[in-house]
Amino acid sequence: QVQLVESGGGSVQPGGSLRLSCAASTSIFSFSVMGWYRQAPGKQRELVAIFTRGSSTNYADSVQGRFTISRDNAKNTVYLQMNGLKPEDTAVYYCNARFVAHNYWGQGTQVTVSS
Repeated sequence: QVQLVESGGGSVQPGGSLRLSCAASTSIFSFSVMGWYRQAPGKQRELVAIFTRGSSTNYADSVQGRFTISRDNAKNTVYLQMNGLKPEDTAVYYCNARFVAHNYWGQGTQVTVSS
């Protein structure tokens, strides 16, 4: 069973920055897709940023230019650097990884952007 453990969430003022981490219990080379989703209260879970096969990246339009996804293969960890945070970025952020027919989720980490 693959485990994904997120960290790095918290509260920040508008315009601030946070970096989220997602540590996997296995080699991240195994995954065809790995990245971040978020879910705000009363809304559906949505894609934020992901790596797809071949190390291509895909970002939501709403975060393009502000967020950056990266990874450290040696540490089996994927990161999400979030700059220029806005109140509408407030959500629980989830790490996701897919391997063949399996879809794994982390427990989520809360990000709150408020003045």
